[in-house]
Amino acid sequence: MTTIGVGMVSRRAGEPAQLEEITLQEPGPGEVLVRLLASGICHTDLHYKLGNIGSDFPYLLGHEGSGIVEQVGAGVTDPRMGDYVVLAWRAPCGSCRFCAIGQLNLCSASLNAEPRMTTRKDNLTLSQALGLGTLCSHTVIAAKQAVPVPAECPPEQACLLGCGVTTGVGAALYTAAVRRGSSVAVFGCGGIGTSVIMGAKLAGARKIIGVDIAANKLTWAKEFGATDVVDSNDGDPVEAIKELTDGHGVDYSFEAVGMPETLQQALWCRDLAGTCTLIGVPGPSMTMELPMLRFFGLGGALRVSWYGDCLPSRDFPLLANYYLQGRLDLDRVISQVIRLEDTEAAFEAMERGETLRSVVRFPDA
Repeated sequence: MTTIGVGMVSRRAGEPAQLEEITLQEPGPGEVLVRLLASGICHTDLHYKLGNIGSDFPYLLGHEGSGIVEQVGAGVTDPRMGDYVVLAWRAPCGSCRFCAIGQLNLCSASLNAEPRMTTRKDNLTLSQALGLGTLCSHTVIAAKQAVPVPAECPPEQACLLGCGVTTGVGAALYTAAVRRGSSVAVFGCGGIGTSVIMGAKLAGARKIIGVDIAANKLTWAKEFGATDVVDSNDGDPVEAIKELTDGHGVDYSFEAVGMPETLQQALWCRDLAGTCTLIGVPGPSMTMELPMLRFFGLGGALRVSWYGDCLPSRDFPLLANYYLQGRLDLDRVISQVIRLEDTEAAFEAMERGETLRSVVRFPDA
């Protein structure tokens, strides 16, 4: 049995995405069909639309979703039909060389469904953004990509756990392992950076410094828990951070921009043996010259964070409960709730730096 839905489809690089009817085959073995309740609009979706990630057009956009499992394929016992789930773009296979030694966050064979979604008008196979596709009424995914979460967590807030919030919070809690009483600097205070700030606050950091060039993003940093902010337009942010830390620098720095200049600043603003974590995704042509003796003399570590080193099956329910306990401010992450047909306007607002997250809310069935 097939399902007819609607979704935001990007057919050619750089052109606006279009709302189209899509056809979904029933889920196969180890797969589920999910009816979406809400979807966040992430910067990665914009990269797909611009052709910066791949050329497998047409793309079904979206990868931050919450919804209800409506069909399950053969052999699926978890999740069950009717379960309320958040979708994960990484689902550990359980058997690759990393999963075999317990490093599921590094799984090299993350699970995805077989291609089962096509454009209705010309029957083209859709490439699902990050193996999901959530800017649509329905999607078919691997069963392990659908993670049950507490029903009390509203769909708009729950969908944010699918990527940006978990990436930033996880970078602080897991990749860098921020310790209680430490000092932190976050370069780039958009969607990811503010989530790093929330993660550092959860970890009990004593001083959290937000760094950006946009006044509205520095305001966001304060709202999410930064104790201090640094406007990079006003001078050298490294010196400003050292002034705020008695001349020493911070214990942990995070780069959430993906630029060589800000990565260098994040490296040099550390105290001795501090940890720098790169979260921002660089462009394919970016390079960085590194004065090796200076790097060696400062010591410490340069880490890369993929998806916040999270395990969705563990962390989605955990973070949903943090929200319900008032420890994670997902409400403030939502800049606006929109209809699916308003997605293109939301992309434009994102490019102007006006929003943390626009969230599409689908009508209840």
